[in-house]
Amino acid sequence: MTTARTTGPRSASPARPPRREGVADRHGTGVGLPGWMWVPAGIGFLLVALPVAGLLWEADWAAMPQLLTSDAALSALRLSLLTAAVSTTLCLLLGGPLAVVLARGRLNRWPGALRAIRSVVLLPLVLPPVVGGLSLLFLLGANGLVGSGLDAAFGIFIPFTTVAVILAQTFVAMPFLIVSLEGALRTAGERYEATAATLGASPGLAFRRVTLPLVLPGLASGLVLAFARCMGEFGATIAFAGSLEGTTRTLPLLVYLQGETDVAGAVALSLLLVVVSLVVIVVGRPRGLDGRG
Repeated sequence: MTTARTTGPRSASPARPPRREGVADRHGTGVGLPGWMWVPAGIGFLLVALPVAGLLWEADWAAMPQLLTSDAALSALRLSLLTAAVSTTLCLLLGGPLAVVLARGRLNRWPGALRAIRSVVLLPLVLPPVVGGLSLLFLLGANGLVGSGLDAAFGIFIPFTTVAVILAQTFVAMPFLIVSLEGALRTAGERYEATAATLGASPGLAFRRVTLPLVLPGLASGLVLAFARCMGEFGATIAFAGSLEGTTRTLPLLVYLQGETDVAGAVALSLLLVVVSLVVIVVGRPRGLDGRG
C-alpha cells in the first residue's frame, strides 16, 4: 500500500494574461499599433508621394539630359548648392549658440525674456517667406533702416546680390536648426554636465566633451533640414534678391520662370530638386532616427 507523500504548499504564480499580438508585433517591429492607424498614415504618405509621381509621369525623359545640362540649369544648380552650403554654415555658426542659450540660458531678472526671444526667432517658421524677404529689403535696402547707412558710409548695396540670397536662405532656414538642436539639448538634460563640473571640468570643456556628443544626432538633423530648406527657398529670395541669372537665380526661381514658358524644362528641374533633396535627406540623416539604429 502506497501512501501519498504530502508536500508543502506551493506558491502559485498568477496566471499571465495572453499576449495580444498587435499589427506591429506580427511584422516584427516590436511595438504594437492599432490597425486603423495605418489608414491615415497611408493617406498621408500618398498625399506626399503622388504629386512626385505626377512629376515622373509628366517628365519628358527623352529630352531630360538636354534640359538638365543647359547653361541656365547648371548655373542655377551651382548657385543653389553654393548659397545653400554657405547659408547652412551661417545657420550653424549663429543658430547653434542661439539654441544653446535658449536651452541652457538663465535670465533671473527677466524670466520671460528667453521666451520672448524664442518667439521672435521662430517667426520665420510661420511667416510667409515673401514677408521675410520684404522685411530684409526694408532693413537692408538703399532706403532701409540699416541699408541706407551701409550705402552712405561704405557704398555697400546688398539687395539683388548673391549675398542677399544667402541672407534670405539663412533667415528662413535657421529656425529649423534651432528647434532641432534646442530639443536635443533639453532631452540630454544638464546632469552629465553637472557631473563633469564636479570632477573639475570647466563649462566649455564639459560642453565639448560631454554635451556635444549627446546632441550630435539632433544637430545633424537640424543641419539637414536647414540645407534642404535653403535649397527649396523661393519667396524670400525673389522678394529680396530678385531673379538675376548667375547671381540670384537659384533652382526654385528657374523652375518658376520655366513654368511660364517651358513646362518640360520646369518638370525636369523640379525632378532635379527632388533628387537633390532626397540625397541630402538620406545621406545626412543620422543613424538611429528610424528606430533601428
